[in-house]
Amino acid sequence: MSKSAAVALTLVLGIFLNQCVVTGKRYTRCGLTNLLNDLGFERSYIGHWVCLIESESGKNTSKVSTRANNRLGLGLFQILSRDWCTFRKRGGMCNVHCEDMLDEYLIDDANCAKKIMQELGFKAWNGWKRGCKNRNLPMPLC
Repeated sequence: MSKSAAVALTLVLGIFLNQCVVTGKRYTRCGLTNLLNDLGFERSYIGHWVCLIESESGKNTSKVSTRANNRLGLGLFQILSRDWCTFRKRGGMCNVHCEDMLDEYLIDDANCAKKIMQELGFKAWNGWKRGCKNRNLPMPLC
């Protein structure tokens, strides 16, 4: 991405986020483990999901990060805009609003993350590849 494109993207995102009320939550490890269990994530993979989320978003539901090809990583699972969601309307492969990936209501985020997992596996997340792959990651004891 060129420097001018990155500046423009940052400016547009800043304006957009200033117009939206984005409330976020930062989870503890045990809070996150319990949440993933409640949201129906497969228990044998919860350790991997916890590691992925810690690596990608720091357990913060409102995290936004700039990624390659003018995409943004959004929310707890760092769902990629343009691929999986669309701003200001439902869209992407998860058929959701990107804005909804930044709030504390996590059912839509979880469903999208499960869809990504089904289609691409954990390798879809660079944070998982860097920090979690090839590790024994049982469900955290809480």
